[in-house]
Amino acid sequence: MIHDHYSEHMHLPELGQFVKEARLSQGVTQQQMARDLAISRSTLNAFEQGRSGDIGLRKVSAMLDYLGFTLTPVAKSPLPTFEELLAARADE
Repeated sequence: MIHDHYSEHMHLPELGQFVKEARLSQGVTQQQMARDLAISRSTLNAFEQGRSGDIGLRKVSAMLDYLGFTLTPVAKSPLPTFEELLAARADE
């Protein structure tokens, strides 16, 4: 499965990579997906490459829906994430 190596807590660059992998696994080109969603191919490419920090939630949701996925809010755990622990350790 495409999403086996993703956690339920993704940052935007990881979500872009997820979209890319899902798109490729379904045999959809960037040009086709961009045309079908009425977005530019350069916007889709930048998002997939983790370079589109200002992309809107509506576009991300449309991309996921197009590929058969959804964006679901998940309550944040009161415990720190592994990434937060690593960052805190680096600050010491």
